[in-house]
Amino acid sequence: MTLVSLDDIRAAHERIRPTAIVTPLLEVPWPQLGRSDQPPPRLWRSAEAPAKTEDPVRRLFLKCENLQPMGAFKIRGACNMLAQLTSAELARGVITYSSGNHGQAVALAALHVGATAVIVMPTTAPAVKVEGARGYGAEVIFAGTTSIDRRLRAEAEAESRGLTMVPPFDHPWIIAGQGTAGLELLDQAPDVSVVYVPVGGGGLISGVAAAVKQSNPDVRVVGVEPEGAAKMSRSLEAGRAVTLDRTESIADGLLAVRPGELTFAHVRRYVDEVITVPEEAIKDAIAWLARHARLVVEPSGAVTTAALMLGRGGVARENGQTVAVVSGGNVAPDQFAAYLTTR
Repeated sequence: MTLVSLDDIRAAHERIRPTAIVTPLLEVPWPQLGRSDQPPPRLWRSAEAPAKTEDPVRRLFLKCENLQPMGAFKIRGACNMLAQLTSAELARGVITYSSGNHGQAVALAALHVGATAVIVMPTTAPAVKVEGARGYGAEVIFAGTTSIDRRLRAEAEAESRGLTMVPPFDHPWIIAGQGTAGLELLDQAPDVSVVYVPVGGGGLISGVAAAVKQSNPDVRVVGVEPEGAAKMSRSLEAGRAVTLDRTESIADGLLAVRPGELTFAHVRRYVDEVITVPEEAIKDAIAWLARHARLVVEPSGAVTTAALMLGRGGVARENGQTVAVVSGGNVAPDQFAAYLTTR
């Protein structure tokens, strides 16, 4: 199985420039629950990098993918794939299956290249993500509650309507696109020692880990998934990609029941560790990010901060720069308010 190369990711970074942005790196205080006296965040743009310090303390930086045009990292992979489709494929239209963010990304990328888009979502998809996809002009179809349900429906629709499939994670063009976030964070934090990345189907961590490890093998890469959706952890234990009977978490973007074969191969090759976090820690992280980093973050994007709060992933052994990828910010206002008022 051929893994994505550093050159693939560099080429993807050039392709996605018209739509995806270089997201900022935000330095924040180390997350500690119950503290109200922590200093304000500091923004680092791509044109500058955090100054090195001789003080051997941990410094935390957030890679703010929640600030992408459609609110999540998924725009990177979608843009990279659609940029490589033929004019005939685009003319027929594209289709994907998604819990929400990838669907919105494909819808926006299709809008930019003048293609029609069909998005198959679960019946449990958050309304904010459904309306986001429709707002970009996509047709939305609902199918079941699992990634397998919506994949089967999308494949059937693609066959009957002649649409071009844009997979959510298990494709080299998607992985290379997501990996551009890894290139950027290395440029923004050249002295990084550990990177925390959310894990759903594995596209983001595959791309980021491939970019990071092929640039600097000494950087630790830690994947984070909810305890109720530990498909990558279970697969690593089994030595092969396995399918969970079910997944359950407020982190709706991380509920794939199975990693992809290609994403699993990347994780085995490039990721140092995959850990899990409980639901209450994810809620605490959302509230912390709002209060101390001034960010609106969805549950899926908060799992990395949750891991840091719990001291998981060997972070207690690390000094220097730690980067946590904040993968998305598409959360309904009422639900977001509930996370803040109950913590």
